[in-house]
Amino acid sequence: MKKTKDLTRREFIKAAAVSGIGLTVVPAKVLGGTGRAAPSDKINVALIGCGTQALKMLPDWLQRPELQFVSVCDPNRESYDYPLWGKSKGEKKGAPGGREVGRARINEFYAENAGKAAYKGCTAYADFRELLEKEKGVDAVFIMTPDHLHATVAAAAMKKGIMVGSHKPVGNFMHETRVVCEMAKQTKIPTQLFAFQDPKELYVLKEWIRQGLIGEVKELHRWTNRPMWPQGSPYLPTNTPPIPDGFDWELWLGPALPRTYSPDYTHTVFRGWYEFGAGCLADMGYYGFWKDWRLLNLGMPVSAEGSASFTCEIRDFRSTWVENHLSYPHAATLQWEVPVNGGDKMMEVFWYSGGIRPRTPEFLKKEGKGMTQEG
Repeated sequence: MKKTKDLTRREFIKAAAVSGIGLTVVPAKVLGGTGRAAPSDKINVALIGCGTQALKMLPDWLQRPELQFVSVCDPNRESYDYPLWGKSKGEKKGAPGGREVGRARINEFYAENAGKAAYKGCTAYADFRELLEKEKGVDAVFIMTPDHLHATVAAAAMKKGIMVGSHKPVGNFMHETRVVCEMAKQTKIPTQLFAFQDPKELYVLKEWIRQGLIGEVKELHRWTNRPMWPQGSPYLPTNTPPIPDGFDWELWLGPALPRTYSPDYTHTVFRGWYEFGAGCLADMGYYGFWKDWRLLNLGMPVSAEGSASFTCEIRDFRSTWVENHLSYPHAATLQWEVPVNGGDKMMEVFWYSGGIRPRTPEFLKKEGKGMTQEG
């Protein structure tokens, strides 16, 4: 799969100079070795968030010679209680996560890569604000926190002239997203959303559409099998055990409203709650809609409509609809009216979650014949 061109340290320094950020760079000829990236050619990265997604992506990042991971941050020190989404293999404990897990994996990689018994160059923090204040050599942060912290960390990093790479979404609420995007525009700090993909098939399909080979595209439909986490509850969690040792609940909450600790909020199950996550659309919609918008040259939606599943309870012998202001519904359908090619022509865009999907067109249905056993 083709990716966008990655930002090198030299490109970052050039962009930083435009935005008035002062950087001291040691010439590569002084510190560089043959066949190796000099320290001044590397981007010093701080990993903010050391949960399952960060640890899954970390091995590939560590292989990148232009990146040097110098620090990690997570309010959780270390635990093995992160829910797993994959098929069960009989394990009775969760996945590992936390800053010490992230630090250990980074140190182990660099030690092995250098042929040394140990490496201790990666620092660890519970509070990202402390990291940004003390780690003066950080060039970029990779944000892998729960959704509700993305915008807060991104804004804090940009204020210090630090490049931002973030997993989706940009922010948990629309106003957060607007603030972060405006900051990036005004400061000219290099930023990247990790959900971006640029497959060659996209350009093939775009050419087919341009030549009229598949006819006029009138509607766009996307769907997901999410949620794979609990959501839809109109009530706060009743599971409120003591805060685990090594876990800073207040730091995890960040800008969110204070509340009693519950494991039903944290780690990989945060996304179902309005306060902490952006639901199925922000989890999976990004991947597809990013490509669709480029493929069809779509603009900003001019209207939106939605419908969702709901819950009823029997109260005083009467069926009563339960209002839910806390979590996303079990299933939903969204529809937007979107301008095409910057003109007055509109396209209907649909999104489905929770097992809902559009009806399969007749010409795509199977003929009902058995498949052959050969070739």
